[in-house]
Amino acid sequence: MSSSFRSGYLYAAACVLIWSGFVLLSRVAGTSALNGFDMTALRFGTAAVLLLPLWLFWKRVPLFNLRMAVLVATGGIGYSVVAYSSFHSAPAAHGAVLLSGILPFFVAVLAWRLLDQPLSPNLKSALLVIAFGVSALAMHSLHDLATSWPGDLMMITASLLWGLYTVLVKKWGYSPWETTLGVALLSALIYLPIYALLLPKGITLVPLSAIIMQAFYQGFLVVIVAMMLYMQALARLGPTQLGAAMATVPAVAGIGATLALGEPFTAWLLAGLILTSLGAWMSTR
Repeated sequence: MSSSFRSGYLYAAACVLIWSGFVLLSRVAGTSALNGFDMTALRFGTAAVLLLPLWLFWKRVPLFNLRMAVLVATGGIGYSVVAYSSFHSAPAAHGAVLLSGILPFFVAVLAWRLLDQPLSPNLKSALLVIAFGVSALAMHSLHDLATSWPGDLMMITASLLWGLYTVLVKKWGYSPWETTLGVALLSALIYLPIYALLLPKGITLVPLSAIIMQAFYQGFLVVIVAMMLYMQALARLGPTQLGAAMATVPAVAGIGATLALGEPFTAWLLAGLILTSLGAWMSTR
């Protein structure tokens, strides 16, 4: 394996850890008065405050163009509102499976259609193993669909949006910093006035400490740190192999949900961890 690929998987591994925490903290927010609109405002409001000086004094990424608007609609505002809102009716374990577990398949299909990127036999085998792992994780977590199905549908939609975002970034050749600065700042410019004037809010009903925690994690770690890690990995690995690597998020987040949120640990969770990790490893061969 080349040093570029090796560093790509290190970036992806660090991103997996942050995304797993994103699932857990989003579920914590979903059980509080914070709604999806509040969380999206915290996400991009915090990121904009931190990134605006870089845009002003270092890298003036063009913001007002059709391609950047499409990225905002998919991986920016669109993904955020749908994903955060989903946690009000679906638990963290569902988010682990449906936000990240099925992502490799969306990315593979979209890369095939939009980038003319064929699937190698080795990657097909890896995706098959990941599919078994995701199925095991589904057996572990998707047992209360009668009440969680609205959130589950939103999670699938959010995963599709992120898969499209991933492939379009690769297709249009944006660098990691261009993507991070452009999507975060344009999302804030578009979304925050609409949020302030028109959208329902629950942010005044939660403690300040909870707001600060979510703002730091969602606005700094997820939008800036994880986005940079994700884009660095994307540049080195390509969309399909990165998608396969991100399939380990469900297992890591599922274990985190067991340890931090008291959700049950089962043999299905362990099987899902082993199979998704094995599939992600196979995709590197």
